[in-house]
Amino acid sequence: MHEMALAEGILKIALDYAAENEASKINEVGLLIGEMSGVELEALEFSWRLIAQGTLAEGATLAIKKIPLRGRCSKCGQEMHIEHYNFWCPWCKDGVLTLISGREMQVEYLEVD
Repeated sequence: MHEMALAEGILKIALDYAAENEASKINEVGLLIGEMSGVELEALEFSWRLIAQGTLAEGATLAIKKIPLRGRCSKCGQEMHIEHYNFWCPWCKDGVLTLISGREMQVEYLEVD
């Protein structure tokens, strides 16, 4: 389960930030998770609850913002949501879609006391 490793990485980022800012509690961790990141959100949230126990982040919520998989056509320049991992342009039928978003996995913000 790679979500446990992700939760550990998120916790490390949060605890490092809390220590640098002399925070006594981590209340919320905002995440950007792309549609194509491969992250199973329920497994990540479950892993987070387990890994955060006994730390400053115990009870902290994960605020997950899902980022859609979007691309831009290399021929006609149209931007669109990529459906079913089809990377051919549905507009001009000739161009390959270059990813604009959808692979993100990052901490966007932290709320601490």
